[in-house]
Amino acid sequence: MDPQTAAALLNPDVLAVLDSIEYSRAEEMQTQQRLRKQGLAPEVAAAVMTQAQLRVEARAKFGPFADSMLFTRDGLGQATRLPVAAMHAKRMHRGGPGLIADLGCGIGADALAFAGVGEASVYACDADEVTAALAAYNLRPFDAVAEHARAEDFDLARADALWLDPARRRGTNADGSAFRLSDPEAFSPSLSWAFAAARRVPSVGVKLGPALDHDLVPDGWEAQWASHRGDVVEVALFHGRAQEREGRAALIMGDEGSLTVTEADLPADEVPVAGVGNYLFEPDGAVIRSGLVQALCGPLGAHRIHESIAYLSGDRPAEGPVAQAVSQYRVEDVLPAGIKAVRGALADRGINQVVIKKRGMDIDPAQVRRQLKLRPAKKGQPAKSAVVIFTRAGTQRCAILAHED
Repeated sequence: MDPQTAAALLNPDVLAVLDSIEYSRAEEMQTQQRLRKQGLAPEVAAAVMTQAQLRVEARAKFGPFADSMLFTRDGLGQATRLPVAAMHAKRMHRGGPGLIADLGCGIGADALAFAGVGEASVYACDADEVTAALAAYNLRPFDAVAEHARAEDFDLARADALWLDPARRRGTNADGSAFRLSDPEAFSPSLSWAFAAARRVPSVGVKLGPALDHDLVPDGWEAQWASHRGDVVEVALFHGRAQEREGRAALIMGDEGSLTVTEADLPADEVPVAGVGNYLFEPDGAVIRSGLVQALCGPLGAHRIHESIAYLSGDRPAEGPVAQAVSQYRVEDVLPAGIKAVRGALADRGINQVVIKKRGMDIDPAQVRRQLKLRPAKKGQPAKSAVVIFTRAGTQRCAILAHED
């Protein structure tokens, strides 16, 4: 969306039209034609329809708040999910700040959370003109200001708490999507600028992609990888008042609460490698990304099955809070990794539906599925399903036949 179209979209009369639309993909063309008959320019009618569609898509992140917000497609894709933003807000409000500065605010997801709780004022800015204008609209009910400006131009002396979400995308791929930058110094602002800014502000949080190299985390900082409903969404670096601990942590957020795993939970010695037991455990992605897989061994009563593969195994199911940190599979058999052995084992058990997983093996699950040649269930009979996990146990390549608990 260009600035002129964004300005037209923000016209109160156009916003009223947007609010009146009940979006349906099947009726999209007819609705857009109706908007043009009402006098909207073609590009404005198209922008209104895009916003109506994005509001529906945004409900997964923002719930009912999405129906009164504006988005860009990239901005929605990069926006913090509401429960994760609430966690950020709790951190940023530590110490009772007077002003929280959100530099690189995108469409304003985190700034909304900052402004929605506590008594602090919120300043937000984004280097993209259209994105900043939409953030200002989204923040309109709160004590917050959103401007079109660069993070590097903000007077850090104004802020008591600083939230940074450096832009990590630049340019577009052939399909129109933005490509990700891999060099932290090419971020906007750069990671070194963010770390320098942290020395001047009492409380700092920096949101980054979960693939961040551990070596880039400064000594004394906290790095918290977070997952929400099974998706690893970020690593956030915290310093000063926003910080709860030093070192790495994994935050697993689900519908039934959250669990934090930290470096303090790691065993004093390396957990030994042993064979596959009655249960196989796949740690949550935040635990894997943070390098804290072995911290789960004690609570699970589990061991590693390979020195570098993130599967654990034990003889009893996961129970209590730690169960939230793993997907668990009840092991039925451990087979050689060849197709013939797996196909025979599935046929013997009458299994005709499988989920194929892999870790530490170079296979194509779609190709393996075709090679298994599973027979469909007979008419009137339910399908019999299983999970087949291709991995390595010790020095052996194997296929673990299991059922998800």
